[in-house]
Amino acid sequence: MEKGNIQDLLIGIGRKIVCEKGTEALTVRKLSEASGCSVGAIYNQFSNMDNFVIIQNFMTLKVLSSTLEKVPETGEPFVDANALLQSFVDFVLKNKNLWFLLYNFHLTHPKREYSFYYLRVVVKILSHINKTLSKTVPEMERPERLLSSQVLWLCVFALSAFLAKDVLEPLSKAKEENICQIMFNTYMAGLTVLERRSSE
Repeated sequence: MEKGNIQDLLIGIGRKIVCEKGTEALTVRKLSEASGCSVGAIYNQFSNMDNFVIIQNFMTLKVLSSTLEKVPETGEPFVDANALLQSFVDFVLKNKNLWFLLYNFHLTHPKREYSFYYLRVVVKILSHINKTLSKTVPEMERPERLLSSQVLWLCVFALSAFLAKDVLEPLSKAKEENICQIMFNTYMAGLTVLERRSSE
């Protein structure tokens, strides 16, 4: 079997392991058992498991980006912004284990350098938020809007852990699905107020 085919096979099996058994089950030995490839063969393909996880995360981000691109627009800024956010929330809830694999890797590897292709898909996701802000707060200067887009994405990304893992206190009145929406809309409303005051 050619190298590219072996990699595709391992990536597919690894993805299945994460989806069905969770991130903790994604080990080189479990991958070896499920694929029939030796541990040495797996390391020969990817050098280490970090590289393997990055490929998985890249695939997850690509699917997310494609999902966000398909969100229809109504022309109503806040409606469209919430539709975009809801699409993200739905994506995470449907892909909890894959998303937590991505979230946890970024959390535990803060200084990791990523490829141009990986960063490009992240920028593409950010562009959806920036586009939304450009319609919601049209008078905001571009540098400030780009910064606000990054801050908003970081906040949503941080809160996405609550979507991927059941970690809320039993007595909490907040629901996983509502956490991102509340923060998102509060932040957006704050930006509109700041823009209104700056133009007065």
